[in-house]
Amino acid sequence: MRSYKARGIVLNCVKYGDKSLIVQMLTDTLGRQSYIVQGVGSAKGRGSKMALFQPLFALQFEGIISEKSELHRLKDTQSGIVLQTTPYDIRKSTIALFMAEVLYRLIGESEANNILFDFVWGSIEALDTIDEGVANFHLWFLANISRFLGFAPGNEYIADSYFDMREGLYTPIRPSHDKFLNTEYSRLLNDLIECDVQYLGEIGLNRNQRVDMLLGLVDYYTVHLDSIRRVQSIHILRELF
Repeated sequence: MRSYKARGIVLNCVKYGDKSLIVQMLTDTLGRQSYIVQGVGSAKGRGSKMALFQPLFALQFEGIISEKSELHRLKDTQSGIVLQTTPYDIRKSTIALFMAEVLYRLIGESEANNILFDFVWGSIEALDTIDEGVANFHLWFLANISRFLGFAPGNEYIADSYFDMREGLYTPIRPSHDKFLNTEYSRLLNDLIECDVQYLGEIGLNRNQRVDMLLGLVDYYTVHLDSIRRVQSIHILRELF
């Protein structure tokens, strides 16, 4: 067996037998990995272990690789970010669930991507600390994560332009197909990408605009990654925001 120390972000967790969990995590050292967590079915273990493996919880841990199993094991797991508001705020906890599900659906097992990992880790910290602009956070995250998935806008924003989803470009000419954002939402896409997360509250949107922008981003992702349509928490966000 070989051990290593790492940071991880919980993406998904399912029960395995009576006293174990299978946890999918995005890690800083090994990319996405699967872990088995044992001893969570006991009265002693439930309170201490189960609480750590919630969607988008950030952890520090020691991982153990065994030649006898494809699943890694966890040892000495503890919180990497002590969340102060997210677990107790229905808006933030719903957004956290959405972020975890997006990452779970869209990021397959691969080598470590430190830039992506650091962005997600920083996003967890930002969501927990911001007071203004929470209702826009899921749009900001979805717009910006495209930069790490390989299909962010490929050119500079042009005033009064359309965003062509197929080409991934802003264009002054309305595309002949229907996979584009109109001029209002093309400008909003650029605003979300360029906005520092601390100033999200300055992007004034009503509920209809948020829903329209969310659906527009989902359409954009679908052009490149159809698995976005399996993200069930999108429907919750539409109702909440």
